[in-house]
Order: sequence, then C-alpha cells, then structure tokens
Amino acid sequence: MSITALQSASSGMSALNTHLEVISNNLANVNTPGFKASRTNFQDLLYVERAQPGTENAAGDQRPLGLYVGLGVKAAATQLDFKQGPLLDSGRELDVAIQGNGFFRVRVPDQVGDGFAYTRAGAFSLNSDGEIVLASDQGRRLEPNIVVPENAVRMSINEDGRVFVQLPNQVALEEIGQIELTTFLNSAGLKQIGENLYAESVASGPPVIGDPGTDQRGLLVHKFLESSNVDPTNELIDLIRTQRAFEMNSNTVRAADEVLKTVSNLRR
Repeated sequence: MSITALQSASSGMSALNTHLEVISNNLANVNTPGFKASRTNFQDLLYVERAQPGTENAAGDQRPLGLYVGLGVKAAATQLDFKQGPLLDSGRELDVAIQGNGFFRVRVPDQVGDGFAYTRAGAFSLNSDGEIVLASDQGRRLEPNIVVPENAVRMSINEDGRVFVQLPNQVALEEIGQIELTTFLNSAGLKQIGENLYAESVASGPPVIGDPGTDQRGLLVHKFLESSNVDPTNELIDLIRTQRAFEMNSNTVRAADEVLKTVSNLRR
C-alpha cells in the first residue's frame, strides 16, 4: 500500500535531516584546531516478507527469489574520521601538534570521563599558576601537570614530549616535565563531549598512556598546530547529494499521496 511508501519516504527524510546536521557541524568546524570530521552511517529497516525464496509451487519447482518490501532507513551512527589533519606553523611556544596517533590528556570534572578527557587540539596557554592549560574558555589542565617557571625566558618541547625551559643567566636548558599521549583500541568509539574533547567509553576501550614515539604513538611537533581534517569540497558535494536525495524522498511522498487520493476517490 501507499502508506508503506509514505512511511519509508518519511524515514528517509528524517535520516537525511540527521545527515544534514552532521555535515553542517563538520563545515562549522572547518577552522577548529584538531577537529575530526564525522560521517553518518545509514542502515535499512525491517522488511515485509510477501514471498519466501525456496518455496515450492504447484509444479514442484522452487521459487528462486523472494518478495520483500523494505520499511525505510535510519541513521544508525556517526563515525569519527581520525585521519591526520594538516600541520600549520603557528610559531607559538605553547603550540604542539601530534604527528601520528594519540591524544593529549586533560583534567575535567570527575563526573565527566572519570575526571579525564582527551583532545587532539594542541593550542596551550599558561594559567595564573604557570600551569600548561588548553587555550580555551575552560582552560583545562594538561595531565600530567607541568608548571612553567615565571622567570623562564624560552621554552622548548622535544618530539618525544620532554619540556625544557631556559632560565635567566643560564645557557643550558632545564627539563621541567614530560608530555604524555594516550591511545585507544577503538578511537572511533570515544564519546564526544564538546570543547574539542573526547571521553572514554565502553566502546573505545581503556586509555593506554605512554610517551610520544612509543608503542606506535605519534611524535610531537613544537610550534605547530594540527588543523581540522574537514574537507570542505567533499562536504559541499555531500551537501548537494543530501539535498537532492531529500527532494526525491519528498517526491515519493507526493506520489504516494496522489495514489491514496485516487484510491479514496474510487467510490465517487
């Protein structure tokens, strides 16, 4: 019946609307450092079985094909794409990019991710106590905590995460801390909590913490930032495809409505 077509087209429009929201968020964050684009995964719904394959007909022959009518589609999941974003030279001493796998670990309220969250955004700053924090409106502290002396005249971060400063009247650099990276068995399973942060979930697996360059973790690039990995061209193409698919589903609704209108006028 045309009612099934109406419901299927309606599910398609709902799923495409979700996809449009995901695309919009990707494009809105095209300049967000360390941002990772998401894609929408779709899956078909249940099927009405009107004829089963393999059944015998009156002549004793088997039916080679079945007859199934689907009931539409749904947006099943959003999947993060953790491919490397371009590295941009910022020249700032507190900017660090990750070249390869891994996340920076920062402190968050205990009710969020057991007190820790993870990010690819390496734009850092100092708070009033000299601690290295994210350069964001919340100023999340980097873990493990690193305090930069107030009188430091220069700062350097090695690719293996060791942090050095030069103090007044000293030539040699003094090591003040070690930046660690965290990896997950299934990074795509991390929970997105905003602020460019991710939290551990059951799907992601537990965090595995270590120094950069060990156990397939990436290396750090000082005075660089990893930019968003959103490809505006592909997103705009996907936006056009989504718009056209939405129009086709709306045409299906219109066609099903016309069929129902014809059926309702049969008694006149």
